[in-house]
Amino acid sequence: MTGSADRFGFETRAIHSGQEPDPRTGAVIVPIYQTSTFAQDGVGGLREGGFEYSRTANPTRGALEECLASLEGGQHGLAFSSGMAASDIVLRAMIRPGDHVVIPDDAYGGTFRLIDKVFSQWGVEHTPVRLSDVGAVRAAIRPDTKVIWVETPTNPLLGIADISALATLAHEAETRLVVDNTFATPYLQSPLGLGADVVLHSTTKYLGGHSDVVGGAAITSDGELAEKFAFLRNAAGSVPGPFDSWLTLRGLKTLAVRMDRHCDNAERIVETLLSHPKVDKVYYPGLPEHTGHEVASKQMRRFGGMVSFTVAEGEQAALEVCARTRLFTLAESLGGIESLIEHPGKMTHASTAGSALQVPDDLVRLSVGIEDADDLVEDLLAALD
Repeated sequence: MTGSADRFGFETRAIHSGQEPDPRTGAVIVPIYQTSTFAQDGVGGLREGGFEYSRTANPTRGALEECLASLEGGQHGLAFSSGMAASDIVLRAMIRPGDHVVIPDDAYGGTFRLIDKVFSQWGVEHTPVRLSDVGAVRAAIRPDTKVIWVETPTNPLLGIADISALATLAHEAETRLVVDNTFATPYLQSPLGLGADVVLHSTTKYLGGHSDVVGGAAITSDGELAEKFAFLRNAAGSVPGPFDSWLTLRGLKTLAVRMDRHCDNAERIVETLLSHPKVDKVYYPGLPEHTGHEVASKQMRRFGGMVSFTVAEGEQAALEVCARTRLFTLAESLGGIESLIEHPGKMTHASTAGSALQVPDDLVRLSVGIEDADDLVEDLLAALD
């Protein structure tokens, strides 16, 4: 891509950023550099590009990282072996034993487990807070608070946080704001542009988009932080392989068109659920009655492909709905082209049981795919009835 990348639209950057035709062969798709090491021009003499060992840097991964940075509007992108690996490195770069972290009161179960069970062994403390309540976040900040960790929309209750307001609050308190943008994707939401210090992704989800690769990413415009992330990643070895990087890069090319279809289908599903007598409550930020609707309308392009709802007859009925669908596959994860259904309390969020983050036992979460919307509605109605 020639010229300033930011003058091109999102869809163009997704296809071209970091992905110039190969100068030697003319290949229009980035090659998979399936190599562990690179020949050097003498001792300590690196060839053009500076590659020496694929744990440190790899051309396929580098193309992915340049594209990720462009899509999120950041200066530095780093790819990781998983979303949790990215979370681990980002936190380790920012906190030390005895520090404090503010987290969502309905944080992703894996994030909660990492902070509550792993970082707690360092003496790191955390406070769960309803992030939509800026006053509550302000009250939770302590002199030793180093990170405010944000998910918006949250998983699985789809709560919305005002990124701009929280960024202002974080910087006034001389702490950093990290935004997990996995649910929204950079197509629907731009946290760095709203003041966040770091954006995090499980690229396993919408960015890869095809349920065939596990990965993570962190993007920032802070050069010092990026250096810390890169050092720790190299030291710990939590890098994606060349083929995983290539698969994720391939997924990014169609992100915009997929997200529009995810959103279209989710809106149809929400409409169906709202009128069903066996559904007690629907969680979707596109609903005017959703407590975060006004903020979501301001900071998101559209409202995403994730939908959660509670079943009026309780936990057993919710479990039965999950077991009866045919097109909605009973499985963890999200963001792929296929529709998934799960029971968070017994699956993705089982680690929160008995904690302040425990999710309702009658809750069902849907990752709405890009199949025919009529077929998805019919499948869900059959499972509910």
